[in-house]
Amino acid sequence: MRKIKYLAAYLIPFSTLLALILPGLWTYSTVFFAFGIIPGIELFSKGNNRNLSEVEESKESANKLYDILLYLNIPIQFALVLLFCLQLEGFQYNSFELVGMVLSLGISIGSIGINVAHELGHRPEKYHHILAIIQLVPGHYTHFFIEHNKGHHKHVATPEDPATARLGENIYAFWLRSSIGSYLNAWKIEIRSNGGLLSPKNKMIWLSLLQLTYLLTVFAFFGAWITAMVIITGIVGFLLLESVNYIEHYGLVRAQLPNGRYETVKVKHSWNSNHSLGRIVLYELTRHSAHHYRSTIKYQVLKHYDESPQLPYGYPGSILLALVPPLWFYLINPKVPKENNLLIS
Repeated sequence: MRKIKYLAAYLIPFSTLLALILPGLWTYSTVFFAFGIIPGIELFSKGNNRNLSEVEESKESANKLYDILLYLNIPIQFALVLLFCLQLEGFQYNSFELVGMVLSLGISIGSIGINVAHELGHRPEKYHHILAIIQLVPGHYTHFFIEHNKGHHKHVATPEDPATARLGENIYAFWLRSSIGSYLNAWKIEIRSNGGLLSPKNKMIWLSLLQLTYLLTVFAFFGAWITAMVIITGIVGFLLLESVNYIEHYGLVRAQLPNGRYETVKVKHSWNSNHSLGRIVLYELTRHSAHHYRSTIKYQVLKHYDESPQLPYGYPGSILLALVPPLWFYLINPKVPKENNLLIS
């Protein structure tokens, strides 16, 4: 039963398939599912804070089926991008339908693309890293593999981390600061650790070439206009990621010690949500404190911690709230621990 429930994660790409093959209002299928049906259900559910026993955790961690469920998202994502291109080439869509298709595919890129890549990128095996990078390409976020693992996890909940939202910072300002800051940080990390800007060991050079190759391939087969649409779907995808980043660490900060360093990352430095449907669709990303506490732990065995700050709504519902900054500040700011007021902007 535990394994079967994660099949629900495929409702995101399935809704995107509907958005790409059906006309009119159907083109918004993924938008309605991700930001209508899921938060609607979660509004009336308390979620489940049960953790696995040590025996269950050991057994579930070793089960390869959970990995296969992740791997299948790779061909699915690229098939959806290809279908999107073919549909735009073969049919005429009005502006309303085009916006729906772009948003729906973008949400898939953010969830089954970047989110799955995030999970794979934390695995120790090299082949998982390769799969993660491939999965990041449609979202134009291959640099995430470097900055997230070597930057965000080191600097989370400090002013040095562009992916940690300050208390009082609205999501739109955060999108700009985090997306640009994370990209620049990835270059800084590689320049510092791999021999300089033009060193062949600089992974950012190769990742940039991979991104360029992807877009040039789309351009060669489908032309400039469809390439522009593919670029926009990727932007929607990474803005979804940045929206998740925003709610995951909003206003939380690690204390600075007398020696200038910051306290060790604790489970109190990430917002969590135990709302079941969002947990499943996002492969347990919403148990984020456990992920930062032990980043190599597989998604199916992440734990709930009572010490973690809990969002009153699931991640999709929280993102909707964040898109209306005064409402987000009104509901969430009082829940931020007082010691985190250092980050008021």
